[in-house]
Amino acid sequence: MAVLELVVRGARVVDGSGGRAYRADVGVDGGRITEIRRERDGGPRPGARRVVDADGLVLAPGFIDMHAHSDLALLEDPAHEAKAAQGVTLEVLGQDGLSYAPVDDLTLKELRTQIAGWNGPGADAEFTWRGVGGYLDRLDRGIAVNAAYLVPQGTVRALVMGWTDRPATPRELDRMKEEVARGLAEGAVGMSSGLTYTPGMYASDAELAELCRVVAAHDGYYCPHHRSYGAGALEAYAEMIALARESGCALHLAHATMNFDENTGRAPELLALLDRALDAGVDVTLDTYPYTPGCTTLVALLPSWAAEGGPEATLARLRDDSAAEAVRRALEVEGSDGCHGVPVDWSTIEISGVASPALSSRVGTRVDGWPTARRLLLADRLGTTILQHVGDEANVRTIMRHRAHTAGSDGILRGAKPHPRAYGTFPEYLGRYVRELGVLTLEECVAHLSGRPAARLRLPDRGLVRAGYRADLVLFDPETVAAGATFDHPRTAPTGIPHVLVDGRFVMADGRRTGVLAGRSVRRSPARAGRGA
Repeated sequence: MAVLELVVRGARVVDGSGGRAYRADVGVDGGRITEIRRERDGGPRPGARRVVDADGLVLAPGFIDMHAHSDLALLEDPAHEAKAAQGVTLEVLGQDGLSYAPVDDLTLKELRTQIAGWNGPGADAEFTWRGVGGYLDRLDRGIAVNAAYLVPQGTVRALVMGWTDRPATPRELDRMKEEVARGLAEGAVGMSSGLTYTPGMYASDAELAELCRVVAAHDGYYCPHHRSYGAGALEAYAEMIALARESGCALHLAHATMNFDENTGRAPELLALLDRALDAGVDVTLDTYPYTPGCTTLVALLPSWAAEGGPEATLARLRDDSAAEAVRRALEVEGSDGCHGVPVDWSTIEISGVASPALSSRVGTRVDGWPTARRLLLADRLGTTILQHVGDEANVRTIMRHRAHTAGSDGILRGAKPHPRAYGTFPEYLGRYVRELGVLTLEECVAHLSGRPAARLRLPDRGLVRAGYRADLVLFDPETVAAGATFDHPRTAPTGIPHVLVDGRFVMADGRRTGVLAGRSVRRSPARAGRGA
């Protein structure tokens, strides 16, 4: 009998399919699962150079974060313990229509300002790429966990049209389609949009449909942050489903929450909408995080017209008293499109991070009105990150039970007091919503965190504990697994997750980060499928 590199012995295997758990020895060699010997099978147990005694532990596929904002964090801190410690072995980047490829020099400069609140300024990122393939090549130098990428539609629009609020000309639309197609051919798994973020929100449904047809032709999926999560949320979801139906493109709804007081208890209406679409043959999935507050940038709340022309134009409007007063009215009276059509309640807005060290004392405080918000936006050059306390727990629990549900942290890792979802989403699901509350069974939950997202990504050898599959695996204690991260202490590591493997190599062992950088880009295209080149 061959001696394997690793055997995980006597584990309770929860295989990511949703099927019942079973006890087995699982052998790993050459980065893949090579043998699964169930307890009932009998016969000799596999031998290995390294044996992990998994008595009392669950062995599951590595978790897939369907909505991550680690685009620069993976480059600036490749060890990436924030996600590795949670059992995450794959993240999907390029979210909400704004990221760093494809770009030219001017677009990159503008984006670094516009989304500094998500990712920081990227001072240590070495922006040597301009296209999607170049960015993925940069990830392939070595990162803790695997990463897939969505072509960001807002970035593409900024590259082709700048930050202007007008319809695309036929020539501009053709160029945007070419950029999306190029990004998909270079390895992106789909396209994202941020339809409450500029400039992506300036696109009409007709423009988006043309881009989605390109995505469908490359067998990718469309991941929109749609036009409203507040007033008009259900209409916004229906708009995206109609877009998927018209274009023939698979649809994955980003952080599919029902927030703000207007939507308290209305999750069943959303799920009924999804069920009708699924029953009619629309390929639709969604992701959520297991928390009520949201997290974004302070500048994102502003009306879209205030951002036309780019970050410097926004700052100029904020300096002008009459323009700033118009912004205030849009926020406080009308309900700006950036705040989902809901008049802002400043008492729900908590500062979670600032770009300027001089403003650090503001972290953890609530915004007490527009004058304070305006001063912060100017002093921090739009780099302020916020928590928005507008969620509904009943909605959170209802949505996570749905048959199309997957998990996404939406984790913004920067700031002195980030949202704990960045460090706690996956153990929070397993500890609170499985063990403590029983909202999901363990088998259901693991399927939501692994097998189901792998199916959405159309990855043929990930997301399940199966012979021949990639050995991206997590071992956790179902009795103790829990998120350590809280709103007061958001960077606390989770408990109960001793071992995490990426490509058969331990990135976490005995609860400690090993320093191994086994992750690479995960690409899906005719030319370069599977792992990075």
